[in-house]
Amino acid sequence: MQVDLTPEQRDFIKRAMDEGRLKHAEDAVRQGLELWIERERRRDEILAAIDEGEASLARGEGLVITKESMRQLAEDV
Repeated sequence: MQVDLTPEQRDFIKRAMDEGRLKHAEDAVRQGLELWIERERRRDEILAAIDEGEASLARGEGLVITKESMRQLAEDV
């Protein structure tokens, strides 16, 4: 696989290598891909939680929150 980078991206990677933060240019791609994979995993978890929340509400398991219910909660605490 070949990845084409902009001149700015190449300069950024070269600087990181010159400063010792990267050993090889490929490390930048690996690190970026790892971050992207983690972000997508978290996104999937959030979407699953939203789906579960919506299903819970559809089953009537939700609570109606009003000013009065919040006052009552504050008094109970």
